Amino acid sequence: MLALHRARLRSPILKPPYRSPTDRRFFVQSVCNGFLDLALALPIPPSLPTYSTTIIIVTLVTRFALLPVSIWGKERSRRLEEIVIPEVEKLKPLVSKRVLEEMKAAGIRGDKKALQKMHSEKCVQVLTARRKELMKEHKCNPVPTIVIPPLSQLPVFVGFTIVLSRLSVVPTPLDSESFFTLTSLIHPDPTMTLPVILGFLTMANVESGNWVMNAAEKEQKRAVEAQEEKRVAAGGKPRIHPGNIIKSVLRTASVIRIIIAAMAPGSVTLYWVTSAAFGLVQTWYMEWTDALRRRRGMAVHLAKDNPPITPNKPKPRK
Repeated sequence: MLALHRARLRSPILKPPYRSPTDRRFFVQSVCNGFLDLALALPIPPSLPTYSTTIIIVTLVTRFALLPVSIWGKERSRRLEEIVIPEVEKLKPLVSKRVLEEMKAAGIRGDKKALQKMHSEKCVQVLTARRKELMKEHKCNPVPTIVIPPLSQLPVFVGFTIVLSRLSVVPTPLDSESFFTLTSLIHPDPTMTLPVILGFLTMANVESGNWVMNAAEKEQKRAVEAQEEKRVAAGGKPRIHPGNIIKSVLRTASVIRIIIAAMAPGSVTLYWVTSAAFGLVQTWYMEWTDALRRRRGMAVHLAKDNPPITPNKPKPRK
């Protein structure tokens, strides 16, 4: 009897509430209604299109809200570039010498190529371990730096795209508004102007780093690329550069975005173009500040290595 009484008093197992597709549709519809209410509540001048202006304002506000995440990622990249990589470069000759001494002490023998390969592999192992320690110490692991900033923008980007797509289904007040080359915010751009602008903005975002380079930096970049090609041609393993991979993906995405934007409602295309324009300005500004910082660092380094020569003053005659 006591066991039966305890079983009756036992609380039921708590389960997460089930969200049906109807609940999710209701949530999206609530956000859509909130957007329409916001468009009517904002003090937008009558000369400007209400809903198009609201789309631009919401896009800029959300991008500004996520800007600290991009700054966080850029700061981690700066620590990797200014602290970790120079420290590893300084260690290369010391590690090479130490590994060579260890191999001599161990009595390792063989032909020249085999010894060079073994020496190179041991040096890479030591330097890789030290680089990981430095990245952990200075909190600049490149994987979170590359992944987190775009992932932080993905929920907002996808969510607002879904909301605008839902708002572009008739009956909707967006049907009666035009903007730029859009005859209606619910129809694709008939002139393909905005989709092409979107593709150019995406491509420009990829190439913005080259805009802030001076002639010396471009020449240095070409020399590094030529040296890497010679190393690979000589039988070396090609190194994986995450930045180059991202650029290749974005170049392909610029073409794909043109195709998708050509079929998307005008409201969605306007949102994508505004977001891409903000991203281009943000990337250009960050690349420009990075270039200035690198040049100042190089100037300080050259000043330390080559101090100014002060002429000796002639001693006064007695």
